Amino acid sequence: MKSFVIFALLLFLGAAADAQTSLTIYNQNFAVVKEDRSFELRKGENELRVTDITRHMEPESVMLRDISYPGNIQILEQNYESEPLSEGLLLSKLEGKKIEFEITNPKTGVTEIKKGTLIRSGYVPHTQAYSRFGRQYTMRQQALGYGSSNQPIVLIDSKIKFGLPGKPTFRELDPESFLKPTLLWKLWSGRRGKHKCELSYITGGMRWEATYNILFPEEGDTFDMVGWVTMDNQSGHEFKKAKIKLMAGDVSKLKPEERRLYSLEESAGRAPHAGAAVSEKAFEEYHLYTLQRPTTLRDREIKQVEFIRASHAQAKKLYVYDGAQIGRRYRGWDIRSIRNKPEYGTECNPKIWVMLEFKNSKENHLGIALPKGTMKLYRQDEDKRNEFIGENIIDHTPKDETVRLYTGNAFDIVGKRRQTNYKIDSSRRMCDEWFEIKLRNHKDKQVEVRAVEHLYRWHNWEIVEKSNRFLKIDARTVEFRVQVPPNGEKTITYHVHYTW
Repeated sequence: MKSFVIFALLLFLGAAADAQTSLTIYNQNFAVVKEDRSFELRKGENELRVTDITRHMEPESVMLRDISYPGNIQILEQNYESEPLSEGLLLSKLEGKKIEFEITNPKTGVTEIKKGTLIRSGYVPHTQAYSRFGRQYTMRQQALGYGSSNQPIVLIDSKIKFGLPGKPTFRELDPESFLKPTLLWKLWSGRRGKHKCELSYITGGMRWEATYNILFPEEGDTFDMVGWVTMDNQSGHEFKKAKIKLMAGDVSKLKPEERRLYSLEESAGRAPHAGAAVSEKAFEEYHLYTLQRPTTLRDREIKQVEFIRASHAQAKKLYVYDGAQIGRRYRGWDIRSIRNKPEYGTECNPKIWVMLEFKNSKENHLGIALPKGTMKLYRQDEDKRNEFIGENIIDHTPKDETVRLYTGNAFDIVGKRRQTNYKIDSSRRMCDEWFEIKLRNHKDKQVEVRAVEHLYRWHNWEIVEKSNRFLKIDARTVEFRVQVPPNGEKTITYHVHYTW
Protein backbone atom coordinates (compact mmCIF):
# COMPACT_ATOMS: atom_id res chain seq x y z
CA MET A 1 0.00 0.00 0.00
CA LYS A 2 2.87 2.37 0.88
CA SER A 3 4.45 1.93 -2.55
CA PHE A 4 1.14 2.70 -4.22
CA VAL A 5 0.75 5.96 -2.25
CA ILE A 6 4.26 7.05 -3.22
CA PHE A 7 3.56 6.19 -6.85
CA ALA A 8 0.31 8.21 -6.85
CA LEU A 9 2.09 11.19 -5.29
CA LEU A 10 4.83 11.12 -7.93
CA LEU A 11 2.20 10.92 -10.65
CA PHE A 12 0.42 13.95 -9.22
CA LEU A 13 3.62 15.99 -8.94
CA GLY A 14 4.74 15.08 -12.44
CA ALA A 15 1.44 15.96 -14.11
CA ALA A 16 1.07 19.35 -15.78
CA ALA A 17 -1.60 21.77 -14.66
CA ASP A 18 -4.81 22.10 -16.67
CA ALA A 19 -4.45 24.61 -19.48
CA GLN A 20 -6.24 25.75 -22.59
CA THR A 21 -6.34 23.04 -25.26
CA SER A 22 -6.52 23.69 -28.99
CA LEU A 23 -7.75 20.89 -31.22
CA THR A 24 -7.67 20.66 -35.02
CA ILE A 25 -9.76 17.71 -36.21
CA TYR A 26 -9.37 16.35 -39.73
CA ASN A 27 -12.09 14.49 -41.60
CA GLN A 28 -9.67 11.58 -42.07
CA ASN A 29 -9.88 10.13 -38.54
CA PHE A 30 -7.08 12.02 -36.81
CA ALA A 31 -6.48 15.29 -35.00
CA VAL A 32 -3.67 17.60 -33.89
CA VAL A 33 -3.69 18.42 -30.15
CA LYS A 34 -1.98 21.60 -28.88
CA GLU A 35 -1.75 22.36 -25.16
CA ASP A 36 -0.01 24.95 -22.99
CA ARG A 37 1.57 23.21 -20.00
CA SER A 38 3.78 24.40 -17.15
CA PHE A 39 6.67 22.37 -15.71
CA GLU A 40 8.86 23.06 -12.69
CA LEU A 41 12.34 21.98 -13.85
CA ARG A 42 15.83 21.92 -12.39
CA LYS A 43 18.87 22.72 -14.46
CA GLY A 44 20.18 19.64 -16.23
CA GLU A 45 18.38 16.30 -16.58
CA ASN A 46 14.79 15.88 -15.34
CA GLU A 47 12.37 12.92 -15.28
CA LEU A 48 8.71 13.72 -15.93
CA ARG A 49 5.44 11.84 -16.24
CA VAL A 50 2.96 13.65 -18.47
CA THR A 51 -0.63 12.45 -18.20
CA ASP A 52 -3.99 13.56 -19.65
CA ILE A 53 -3.12 12.53 -23.18
CA THR A 54 -4.96 10.32 -25.66
CA ARG A 55 -4.71 6.55 -26.06
CA HIS A 56 -4.13 6.88 -29.81
CA MET A 57 -1.27 9.37 -29.79
CA GLU A 58 1.40 9.02 -32.46
CA PRO A 59 4.46 9.21 -30.16
CA GLU A 60 6.77 10.17 -33.02
CA SER A 61 4.65 13.29 -33.65
CA VAL A 62 5.29 14.80 -30.18
CA MET A 63 6.73 18.32 -30.19
CA LEU A 64 7.59 20.32 -27.05
CA ARG A 65 8.38 24.02 -27.37
CA ASP A 66 9.56 26.19 -24.48
CA ILE A 67 7.57 29.44 -24.60
CA SER A 68 9.16 31.03 -21.51
CA TYR A 69 12.77 30.39 -22.49
CA PRO A 70 12.96 29.39 -26.20
CA GLY A 71 15.56 26.75 -26.95
CA ASN A 72 16.20 25.84 -23.30
CA ILE A 73 14.71 22.32 -23.19
CA GLN A 74 15.25 19.08 -25.05
CA ILE A 75 13.58 15.65 -24.80
CA LEU A 76 16.38 13.12 -24.36
CA GLU A 77 14.18 10.01 -24.09
CA GLN A 78 10.45 9.32 -24.37
CA ASN A 79 8.33 6.31 -23.45
CA TYR A 80 4.60 6.17 -24.22
CA GLU A 81 2.29 4.03 -22.07
CA SER A 82 -1.06 4.10 -23.87
CA GLU A 83 -2.98 1.42 -21.96
CA PRO A 84 -3.67 2.65 -18.41
CA LEU A 85 -4.59 0.52 -15.42
CA SER A 86 -8.07 -0.97 -15.43
CA GLU A 87 -9.85 -4.06 -14.12
CA GLY A 88 -9.73 -5.60 -17.59
CA LEU A 89 -6.02 -4.97 -17.98
CA LEU A 90 -5.28 -6.56 -14.59
CA LEU A 91 -7.39 -9.58 -15.52
CA SER A 92 -5.51 -9.97 -18.81
CA LYS A 93 -2.24 -10.15 -16.85
CA LEU A 94 -3.64 -12.92 -14.62
CA GLU A 95 -4.90 -15.32 -17.32
CA GLY A 96 -4.20 -18.93 -16.32
CA LYS A 97 -3.95 -18.04 -12.62
CA LYS A 98 -6.30 -18.38 -9.66
CA ILE A 99 -7.97 -15.20 -8.45
CA GLU A 100 -10.65 -14.40 -5.88
CA PHE A 101 -14.19 -13.35 -6.70
CA GLU A 102 -16.76 -11.70 -4.43
CA ILE A 103 -19.96 -13.62 -5.20
CA THR A 104 -23.29 -12.47 -3.77
CA ASN A 105 -26.16 -14.93 -3.45
CA PRO A 106 -29.17 -13.14 -5.01
CA LYS A 107 -31.63 -14.95 -2.71
CA THR A 108 -29.92 -14.48 0.65
CA GLY A 109 -27.81 -11.41 -0.12
CA VAL A 110 -24.81 -13.12 1.49
CA THR A 111 -21.42 -12.40 -0.12
CA GLU A 112 -18.70 -15.04 -0.07
CA ILE A 113 -15.17 -15.21 -1.47
CA LYS A 114 -14.44 -17.99 -3.97
CA LYS A 115 -11.33 -18.79 -5.95
CA GLY A 116 -11.48 -19.59 -9.63
CA THR A 117 -9.00 -20.07 -12.49
CA LEU A 118 -9.16 -17.30 -15.10
CA ILE A 119 -8.91 -19.12 -18.41
CA ARG A 120 -9.61 -16.04 -20.57
CA SER A 121 -10.07 -12.47 -19.38
CA GLY A 122 -12.14 -11.19 -22.33
CA TYR A 123 -10.26 -7.90 -22.15
CA VAL A 124 -10.30 -5.83 -25.34
CA PRO A 125 -7.65 -3.08 -25.39
CA HIS A 126 -8.92 0.33 -26.42
CA THR A 127 -6.53 0.31 -29.38
CA GLN A 128 -7.96 -3.00 -30.64
CA ALA A 129 -11.62 -2.08 -30.31
CA TYR A 130 -11.07 1.34 -31.85
CA SER A 131 -11.95 1.32 -35.54
CA ARG A 132 -10.66 3.75 -38.15
CA PHE A 133 -14.34 4.29 -38.91
CA GLY A 134 -15.26 6.07 -35.70
CA ARG A 135 -18.99 5.57 -36.16
CA GLN A 136 -18.53 1.80 -35.87
CA TYR A 137 -16.76 2.04 -32.52
CA THR A 138 -19.81 1.75 -30.26
CA MET A 139 -21.27 -1.11 -32.31
CA ARG A 140 -18.00 -2.99 -32.11
CA GLN A 141 -17.78 -2.48 -28.35
CA GLN A 142 -21.30 -3.85 -27.94
CA ALA A 143 -20.51 -6.84 -30.11
CA LEU A 144 -17.42 -7.56 -28.06
CA GLY A 145 -19.41 -7.35 -24.84
CA TYR A 146 -22.25 -9.72 -25.71
CA GLY A 147 -21.59 -13.32 -26.67
CA SER A 148 -18.47 -12.69 -28.70
CA SER A 149 -15.19 -14.59 -28.62
CA ASN A 150 -13.90 -12.00 -26.15
CA GLN A 151 -16.23 -13.14 -23.37
CA PRO A 152 -14.41 -14.10 -20.11
CA ILE A 153 -14.08 -17.80 -19.26
CA VAL A 154 -13.56 -18.91 -15.63
CA LEU A 155 -13.12 -22.39 -14.09
CA ILE A 156 -14.88 -22.32 -10.70
CA ASP A 157 -16.33 -25.13 -8.58
CA SER A 158 -15.03 -27.60 -11.23
CA LYS A 159 -17.30 -25.97 -13.83
CA ILE A 160 -16.62 -23.76 -16.84
CA LYS A 161 -18.44 -20.43 -16.62
CA PHE A 162 -18.74 -17.87 -19.40
CA GLY A 163 -18.57 -14.41 -17.88
CA LEU A 164 -17.16 -13.36 -14.53
CA PRO A 165 -18.95 -15.14 -11.62
CA GLY A 166 -18.61 -12.05 -9.42
CA LYS A 167 -16.46 -9.03 -8.74
CA PRO A 168 -12.76 -9.90 -9.00
CA THR A 169 -10.48 -8.81 -6.17
CA PHE A 170 -6.73 -8.19 -6.37
CA ARG A 171 -4.27 -8.43 -3.49
CA GLU A 172 -1.64 -5.96 -4.67
CA LEU A 173 -0.98 -3.31 -7.29
CA ASP A 174 2.15 -2.96 -9.36
CA PRO A 175 3.66 0.43 -8.43
CA GLU A 176 4.73 0.87 -12.05
CA SER A 177 1.11 0.71 -13.26
CA PHE A 178 -0.36 3.75 -14.97
CA LEU A 179 -3.78 5.14 -14.16
CA LYS A 180 -3.90 7.19 -17.37
CA PRO A 181 -2.11 7.16 -20.74
CA THR A 182 1.33 8.56 -19.88
CA LEU A 183 4.43 10.02 -21.50
CA LEU A 184 7.66 9.30 -19.59
CA TRP A 185 10.30 11.87 -20.41
CA LYS A 186 13.97 12.34 -19.66
CA LEU A 187 14.14 16.06 -20.25
CA TRP A 188 17.16 18.34 -20.31
CA SER A 189 16.71 21.98 -19.20
CA GLY A 190 19.21 24.80 -19.60
CA ARG A 191 17.88 26.66 -16.60
CA ARG A 192 16.06 26.09 -13.33
CA GLY A 193 12.52 27.28 -12.66
CA LYS A 194 9.01 27.24 -14.08
CA HIS A 195 8.78 26.70 -17.82
CA LYS A 196 5.63 27.41 -19.82
CA CYS A 197 5.66 25.03 -22.79
CA GLU A 198 3.53 24.13 -25.78
CA LEU A 199 2.95 20.39 -26.22
CA SER A 200 1.54 19.21 -29.54
CA TYR A 201 0.97 15.79 -31.09
CA ILE A 202 -1.13 13.90 -33.64
CA THR A 203 -3.72 11.44 -32.36
CA GLY A 204 -6.01 8.92 -34.00
CA GLY A 205 -9.56 8.19 -32.89
CA MET A 206 -11.06 11.55 -33.84
CA ARG A 207 -13.07 12.52 -36.88
CA TRP A 208 -15.68 14.92 -38.12
CA GLU A 209 -18.09 15.05 -41.01
CA ALA A 210 -20.51 17.53 -42.50
CA THR A 211 -24.24 16.92 -42.94
CA TYR A 212 -26.55 19.23 -44.85
CA ASN A 213 -30.32 19.39 -44.49
CA ILE A 214 -32.15 21.02 -47.39
CA LEU A 215 -35.82 21.91 -47.09
CA PHE A 216 -38.05 22.72 -50.05
CA PRO A 217 -41.49 24.29 -49.68
CA GLU A 218 -44.61 22.50 -50.87
CA GLU A 219 -44.15 24.00 -54.36
CA GLY A 220 -41.08 25.37 -56.10
CA ASP A 221 -37.33 24.84 -56.09
CA THR A 222 -36.24 27.54 -53.61
CA PHE A 223 -34.72 25.93 -50.53
CA ASP A 224 -33.37 26.61 -47.03
CA MET A 225 -30.20 24.87 -45.87
CA VAL A 226 -28.86 24.02 -42.42
CA GLY A 227 -25.40 22.45 -42.20
CA TRP A 228 -24.08 20.52 -39.21
CA VAL A 229 -20.62 19.34 -38.29
CA THR A 230 -20.57 16.08 -36.34
CA MET A 231 -17.47 15.47 -34.20
CA ASP A 232 -16.72 11.94 -32.99
CA ASN A 233 -14.20 11.51 -30.16
CA GLN A 234 -12.95 7.95 -29.69
CA SER A 235 -9.46 8.97 -28.61
CA GLY A 236 -9.72 7.76 -25.01
CA HIS A 237 -9.38 11.29 -23.64
CA GLU A 238 -11.75 14.11 -22.70
CA PHE A 239 -11.02 17.61 -23.98
CA LYS A 240 -12.47 20.26 -21.66
CA LYS A 241 -13.43 23.65 -23.07
CA ALA A 242 -11.16 23.21 -26.06
CA LYS A 243 -10.70 25.64 -28.92
CA ILE A 244 -11.71 23.48 -31.88
CA LYS A 245 -10.86 23.84 -35.56
CA LEU A 246 -12.02 21.52 -38.34
CA MET A 247 -9.82 20.97 -41.38
CA ALA A 248 -11.53 20.08 -44.67
CA GLY A 249 -9.66 18.76 -47.68
CA ASP A 250 -7.69 15.78 -48.89
CA VAL A 251 -4.60 16.03 -46.66
CA SER A 252 -1.95 13.41 -47.36
CA LYS A 253 -1.73 11.20 -44.25
CA LEU A 254 0.02 7.84 -44.31
CA LYS A 255 -1.55 4.92 -42.51
CA PRO A 256 0.72 2.92 -40.16
CA GLU A 257 1.13 0.10 -42.67
CA GLU A 258 1.98 2.62 -45.41
CA ARG A 259 4.61 4.27 -43.19
CA ARG A 260 6.23 0.88 -42.61
CA LEU A 261 6.27 0.14 -46.35
CA TYR A 262 7.71 3.59 -47.09
CA SER A 263 10.50 3.04 -44.56
CA LEU A 264 11.36 -0.29 -46.19
CA GLU A 265 11.44 1.31 -49.64
CA GLU A 266 13.71 4.10 -48.39
CA SER A 267 16.10 1.58 -46.86
CA ALA A 268 16.28 -0.10 -50.27
CA GLY A 269 17.28 3.20 -51.89
CA ARG A 270 13.88 4.20 -53.42
CA ALA A 271 12.67 7.17 -53.35
CA PRO A 272 -22.58 32.71 -42.94
CA HIS A 273 -24.98 34.88 -40.93
CA ALA A 274 -24.36 37.10 -37.86
CA GLY A 275 -23.59 35.08 -34.75
CA ALA A 276 -22.54 31.97 -36.67
CA ALA A 277 -21.10 29.21 -34.48
CA VAL A 278 -18.39 28.39 -37.04
CA SER A 279 -16.18 30.64 -39.17
CA GLU A 280 -14.38 29.51 -42.33
CA LYS A 281 -11.20 30.49 -44.16
CA ALA A 282 -8.79 29.11 -46.74
CA PHE A 283 -5.66 27.53 -45.21
CA GLU A 284 -2.85 26.25 -47.44
CA GLU A 285 -4.68 24.12 -50.05
CA TYR A 286 -7.52 23.28 -47.66
CA HIS A 287 -10.27 25.03 -45.71
CA LEU A 288 -10.33 25.59 -41.97
CA TYR A 289 -13.52 25.94 -39.92
CA THR A 290 -13.23 27.42 -36.43
CA LEU A 291 -15.82 26.96 -33.69
CA GLN A 292 -16.39 30.37 -32.14
CA ARG A 293 -16.77 29.21 -28.55
CA PRO A 294 -14.83 26.64 -26.47
CA THR A 295 -16.40 23.19 -26.54
CA THR A 296 -16.01 20.13 -24.31
CA LEU A 297 -15.53 16.83 -26.18
CA ARG A 298 -15.92 13.81 -23.91
CA ASP A 299 -14.42 10.45 -24.75
CA ARG A 300 -16.76 8.27 -26.85
CA GLU A 301 -19.03 11.25 -27.41
CA ILE A 302 -20.59 12.46 -30.65
CA LYS A 303 -21.23 16.21 -30.68
CA GLN A 304 -22.91 18.33 -33.35
CA VAL A 305 -22.59 22.05 -34.05
CA GLU A 306 -24.42 24.08 -36.68
CA PHE A 307 -22.00 25.70 -39.11
CA ILE A 308 -24.07 27.05 -42.00
CA ARG A 309 -27.57 28.41 -42.39
CA ALA A 310 -28.92 29.77 -45.67
CA SER A 311 -32.37 30.79 -46.92
CA HIS A 312 -34.03 31.30 -50.29
CA ALA A 313 -31.32 29.57 -52.33
CA GLN A 314 -32.41 28.51 -55.81
CA ALA A 315 -32.02 24.97 -57.11
CA LYS A 316 -33.01 23.22 -60.29
CA LYS A 317 -34.43 19.73 -60.61
CA LEU A 318 -33.13 17.69 -63.53
CA TYR A 319 -34.46 14.49 -65.08
CA VAL A 320 -31.69 12.49 -66.75
CA TYR A 321 -32.20 9.38 -68.85
CA ASP A 322 -29.08 7.28 -69.45
CA GLY A 323 -30.72 4.41 -71.30
CA ALA A 324 -27.74 2.29 -72.38
CA GLN A 325 -27.17 -0.45 -69.83
CA ILE A 326 -23.91 -2.18 -70.65
CA GLY A 327 -24.10 -5.77 -69.44
CA ARG A 328 -21.59 -7.24 -67.01
CA ARG A 329 -20.67 -9.90 -69.54
CA TYR A 330 -18.63 -7.27 -71.44
CA ARG A 331 -16.47 -6.32 -68.47
CA GLY A 332 -12.81 -6.69 -69.27
CA TRP A 333 -13.40 -7.01 -73.00
CA ASP A 334 -11.28 -4.96 -75.41
CA ILE A 335 -13.30 -2.41 -77.38
CA ARG A 336 -11.97 -3.87 -80.66
CA SER A 337 -13.37 -7.27 -79.70
CA ILE A 338 -16.90 -6.13 -78.98
CA ARG A 339 -17.50 -3.09 -81.18
CA ASN A 340 -18.63 -5.33 -84.08
CA LYS A 341 -21.19 -7.23 -81.99
CA PRO A 342 -24.67 -5.97 -82.97
CA GLU A 343 -26.12 -6.58 -79.48
CA TYR A 344 -23.43 -4.58 -77.67
CA GLY A 345 -24.98 -1.67 -75.74
CA THR A 346 -28.60 -2.49 -76.60
CA GLU A 347 -29.76 -3.50 -73.12
CA CYS A 348 -32.21 -0.92 -71.80
CA ASN A 349 -32.35 0.89 -68.45
CA PRO A 350 -35.94 2.17 -67.94
CA LYS A 351 -35.17 4.36 -64.92
CA ILE A 352 -34.93 8.13 -65.15
CA TRP A 353 -32.67 9.77 -62.58
CA VAL A 354 -33.74 12.71 -60.48
CA MET A 355 -30.89 15.18 -59.98
CA LEU A 356 -30.62 18.35 -57.91
CA GLU A 357 -28.41 21.18 -59.11
CA PHE A 358 -27.57 24.55 -57.55
CA LYS A 359 -24.81 27.16 -57.65
CA ASN A 360 -22.76 27.56 -54.48
CA SER A 361 -22.47 31.32 -54.89
CA LYS A 362 -23.04 34.44 -52.81
CA GLU A 363 -25.69 35.56 -55.30
CA ASN A 364 -27.52 32.33 -54.50
CA HIS A 365 -27.34 33.08 -50.74
CA LEU A 366 -24.53 30.52 -50.26
CA GLY A 367 -20.92 31.06 -51.31
CA ILE A 368 -19.08 29.24 -48.49
CA ALA A 369 -16.67 26.38 -49.16
CA LEU A 370 -18.75 23.26 -48.53
CA PRO A 371 -16.79 20.34 -47.01
CA LYS A 372 -17.49 16.81 -48.15
CA GLY A 373 -20.57 15.33 -46.50
CA THR A 374 -24.07 13.93 -46.77
CA MET A 375 -26.82 16.13 -48.15
CA LYS A 376 -30.36 15.20 -47.05
CA LEU A 377 -33.39 16.57 -48.90
CA TYR A 378 -36.87 17.25 -47.49
CA ARG A 379 -40.04 18.78 -48.93
CA GLN A 380 -42.99 20.13 -47.00
CA ASP A 381 -46.31 18.38 -47.52
CA GLU A 382 -49.62 20.26 -47.55
CA ASP A 383 -49.78 19.83 -43.75
CA LYS A 384 -46.41 21.69 -43.52
CA ARG A 385 -44.67 18.55 -42.27
CA ASN A 386 -41.20 17.76 -43.66
CA GLU A 387 -40.98 14.59 -45.74
CA PHE A 388 -37.64 12.98 -46.67
CA ILE A 389 -37.13 12.80 -50.47
CA GLY A 390 -33.53 11.60 -50.89
CA GLU A 391 -29.90 11.99 -49.94
CA ASN A 392 -26.43 11.65 -51.39
CA ILE A 393 -22.82 12.63 -50.74
CA ILE A 394 -21.21 15.77 -52.11
CA ASP A 395 -17.46 16.20 -52.48
CA HIS A 396 -15.49 19.21 -51.20
CA THR A 397 -17.05 22.06 -53.17
CA PRO A 398 -15.42 25.51 -53.44
CA LYS A 399 -17.51 28.66 -53.66
CA ASP A 400 -18.98 29.54 -57.07
CA GLU A 401 -18.97 25.89 -58.16
CA THR A 402 -22.10 23.94 -59.09
CA VAL A 403 -23.37 21.15 -56.86
CA ARG A 404 -25.17 18.31 -58.62
CA LEU A 405 -26.34 15.18 -56.83
CA TYR A 406 -28.46 12.16 -57.61
CA THR A 407 -31.48 11.87 -55.28
CA GLY A 408 -33.39 8.86 -56.67
CA ASN A 409 -35.41 7.61 -59.63
CA ALA A 410 -38.54 9.25 -61.00
CA PHE A 411 -41.78 7.38 -60.35
CA ASP A 412 -43.99 8.92 -63.07
CA ILE A 413 -41.44 9.29 -65.87
CA VAL A 414 -40.03 6.25 -67.66
CA GLY A 415 -37.80 5.64 -70.65
CA LYS A 416 -37.34 2.99 -73.27
CA ARG A 417 -34.35 2.72 -75.61
CA ARG A 418 -34.03 0.28 -78.48
CA GLN A 419 -31.78 -0.34 -81.46
CA THR A 420 -33.87 -0.18 -84.65
CA ASN A 421 -31.17 -1.07 -87.19
CA TYR A 422 -27.51 -2.03 -87.41
CA LYS A 423 -25.20 -2.40 -90.42
CA ILE A 424 -21.49 -3.16 -90.57
CA ASP A 425 -18.98 -3.23 -93.42
CA SER A 426 -15.78 -4.68 -92.00
CA SER A 427 -13.89 -4.39 -95.27
CA ARG A 428 -14.52 -0.65 -95.36
CA ARG A 429 -14.04 -0.35 -91.59
CA MET A 430 -17.36 1.27 -90.82
CA CYS A 431 -20.74 0.60 -89.28
CA ASP A 432 -24.08 2.37 -88.85
CA GLU A 433 -26.50 2.18 -85.95
CA TRP A 434 -30.05 3.52 -85.48
CA PHE A 435 -31.75 4.11 -82.12
CA GLU A 436 -35.19 5.08 -80.88
CA ILE A 437 -35.71 6.56 -77.40
CA LYS A 438 -39.23 6.92 -75.99
CA LEU A 439 -39.86 9.06 -72.92
CA ARG A 440 -43.27 8.77 -71.25
CA ASN A 441 -44.49 11.37 -68.76
CA HIS A 442 -47.38 10.43 -66.47
CA LYS A 443 -47.33 13.73 -64.59
CA ASP A 444 -49.95 16.47 -65.04
CA LYS A 445 -47.28 18.97 -66.05
CA GLN A 446 -44.64 19.20 -68.74
CA VAL A 447 -41.08 18.12 -67.84
CA GLU A 448 -37.69 18.42 -69.48
CA VAL A 449 -35.71 15.20 -69.79
CA ARG A 450 -32.04 15.04 -70.72
CA ALA A 451 -31.40 11.86 -72.69
CA VAL A 452 -27.70 10.97 -72.53
CA GLU A 453 -26.23 8.80 -75.28
CA HIS A 454 -22.78 7.20 -75.22
CA LEU A 455 -21.22 6.67 -78.64
CA TYR A 456 -19.32 3.61 -77.53
CA ARG A 457 -18.56 1.83 -80.82
CA TRP A 458 -15.47 3.88 -81.74
CA HIS A 459 -13.75 7.25 -81.40
CA ASN A 460 -14.67 8.42 -84.92
CA TRP A 461 -18.39 9.01 -85.28
CA GLU A 462 -20.90 11.30 -86.92
CA ILE A 463 -24.63 11.63 -86.25
CA VAL A 464 -25.98 11.86 -89.80
CA GLU A 465 -29.69 11.93 -88.93
CA LYS A 466 -31.55 13.09 -85.83
CA SER A 467 -35.04 14.03 -84.76
CA ASN A 468 -33.86 16.62 -82.20
CA ARG A 469 -30.88 18.88 -81.61
CA PHE A 470 -28.19 17.57 -79.29
CA LEU A 471 -25.30 18.90 -77.21
CA LYS A 472 -21.86 17.35 -77.47
CA ILE A 473 -20.80 16.77 -73.83
CA ASP A 474 -17.41 15.21 -74.59
CA ALA A 475 -15.68 13.16 -77.30
CA ARG A 476 -17.96 10.14 -76.76
CA THR A 477 -21.15 11.57 -75.22
CA VAL A 478 -24.12 13.58 -76.52
CA GLU A 479 -27.25 14.84 -74.77
CA PHE A 480 -30.74 15.44 -76.14
CA ARG A 481 -32.84 17.89 -74.10
CA VAL A 482 -36.51 17.47 -74.89
CA GLN A 483 -39.80 18.67 -73.43
CA VAL A 484 -42.20 15.83 -72.66
CA PRO A 485 -45.87 16.95 -72.50
CA PRO A 486 -48.12 16.17 -69.50
CA ASN A 487 -49.50 12.63 -69.68
CA GLY A 488 -47.72 12.33 -73.01
CA GLU A 489 -44.77 10.82 -74.82
CA LYS A 490 -41.76 12.11 -76.71
CA THR A 491 -39.72 10.06 -79.21
CA ILE A 492 -36.09 10.71 -80.10
CA THR A 493 -34.41 9.00 -83.05
CA TYR A 494 -30.91 9.25 -84.42
CA HIS A 495 -28.54 7.52 -86.84
CA VAL A 496 -24.81 7.39 -86.07
CA HIS A 497 -22.05 6.48 -88.53
CA TYR A 498 -18.76 5.01 -87.19
CA THR A 499 -15.44 4.63 -89.00
CA TRP A 500 -12.11 3.12 -87.92
